[in-house]
Amino acid sequence: MRAIGLAGWSGAGKTTLLLRLIPELAQRGLTVSTVKHAHHAFEVDEPGKDSFEHRAAGAREVLVASERRWALMHELRAEPEPGLAELLARLSPVDLVIVEGFKAAAHPKIEVHRAQNGKPFLFPEVPNVVAIAADCPVPGAPVPVLPLDDVGAVADAALALAEPLADVVAALAAAGPPARVAPARAPRP
Repeated sequence: MRAIGLAGWSGAGKTTLLLRLIPELAQRGLTVSTVKHAHHAFEVDEPGKDSFEHRAAGAREVLVASERRWALMHELRAEPEPGLAELLARLSPVDLVIVEGFKAAAHPKIEVHRAQNGKPFLFPEVPNVVAIAADCPVPGAPVPVLPLDDVGAVADAALALAEPLADVVAALAAAGPPARVAPARAPRP
């Protein structure tokens, strides 16, 4: 198992790129899993469904299974949000894990940047950016720059730059909790 991240400001196109990247990698015969950082109290089911009601009643974990899929929901209650290392350790083996978000964590990541977003590049402040997928030139980039719309090139880079999962988990544990990345401000004209 190997891991790579996609990181960028909201609106940069991380999810759009990921939705194109997964089939590209699958077409190459690879198995892929993803870890997505969500904000606040997201829901994966809805009121009225048994699984939602089980959680609302106080269950710590609810596992829902059918002939097509299973899902395990874990309520944190008063526990802190788990770190990326803990989440990665819960995944079943695959060829490549792609982490969307967790931009401040110490894992290798490809920065996704869209000029129209009007936000600064992450690479000067965010650790472990190993490549940049952008729709504009990136002057002074210390890492390879890939065209944002060239999914094949991004897939090649993801495979070349991904690190073994055990190494990623060890680096995350050694780095401790990531610092928060300050919200983006529009660059000064």
